[in-house]
Amino acid sequence: MANTRSAKKMVRKIEARTAVNKSRRSRMRSAVREVEEAIAAGDAAAARAAMGAAEPALMHAASQGVVHRNAASRKISRLNARVKAMSA
Repeated sequence: MANTRSAKKMVRKIEARTAVNKSRRSRMRSAVREVEEAIAAGDAAAARAAMGAAEPALMHAASQGVVHRNAASRKISRLNARVKAMSA
């Protein structure tokens, strides 16, 4: 348990930051899941539409520090490849 005033304040700040990051991570994962579900269903149009929403969600999470920017870029690249393969 935190003993000093500054340590207690840091505990409060960390809890608040954790809640925000959890929300951002959840929003990102939901967007990715929508793309993956559309791919699994074989609906190319829905997959493209979901990808249009997922890419900004991933990059926003990366810019906020929820995930590393390279991880977000890798995820976008792999999802785009899978969506593109459906059309071909």
